[in-house]
Amino acid sequence: MIEIRPFDSLGKANFGWLNANHHFSFGHYMDPQRMAWGRLRVWNDDEIAPGTGFDPHPHRDMEIITYVREGAITHKDNMGNEGRTEAGDVQIMSAGTGVVHAEYNLEPTTTRIFQIWIMPDRRGVKPAWGAKQFPKEKRDAGFEVLASGRPQDEGQGALPINVDGAVLAATLKKGQTLVQPLAAGRAAYIVPARGAVTVEGQAAAARDGIAIRQVREFAITATEDAELVMVEIADA
Repeated sequence: MIEIRPFDSLGKANFGWLNANHHFSFGHYMDPQRMAWGRLRVWNDDEIAPGTGFDPHPHRDMEIITYVREGAITHKDNMGNEGRTEAGDVQIMSAGTGVVHAEYNLEPTTTRIFQIWIMPDRRGVKPAWGAKQFPKEKRDAGFEVLASGRPQDEGQGALPINVDGAVLAATLKKGQTLVQPLAAGRAAYIVPARGAVTVEGQAAAARDGIAIRQVREFAITATEDAELVMVEIADA
């Protein structure tokens, strides 16, 4: 099963300083058909105005991964962590027993992020935060693992998360094709950060969602130069 979810069909919320687009039910947006995809619970496509952001607020028992598409995001939490994550790089936060954090765009231009929430395998773990640079040249024509709790990714340099799943990214030149396997009992959700692709012949543009399950592999072909972000998780 491969389902394209056009950007225009996503949930919308515009607060002036924040223009949010929700791939799954979130906040005031509720769609019973879009509650989750396997253990993936939230994928928000956020645009944050300069000099604004999310004031301190709590989270608990959720793996939160932020992929910065443009600009930068500055993080601060009650564990004493502070950091600035730039475009193409990733930060993770395992909320565990509870954490209070703030996220701000301290840049002179709009910051654009994907914020991804994955339900953890274990509740009540010690909270943690981390960030890392990922040079885009390492993901040419293939997916690079950015954050993972999958056993096969241990020791490979990915940021750690508390779930048997992974966040990956790839870049494809126009005309390139990537064939991606998907094991039994697993699901994938892909969003082009830029560009356009076809997945098994179905067209997807920038910021569309591509929901995949119950296939052994799928072919992605770039119809424009493309940057892709994918979550691979248990389909349960």
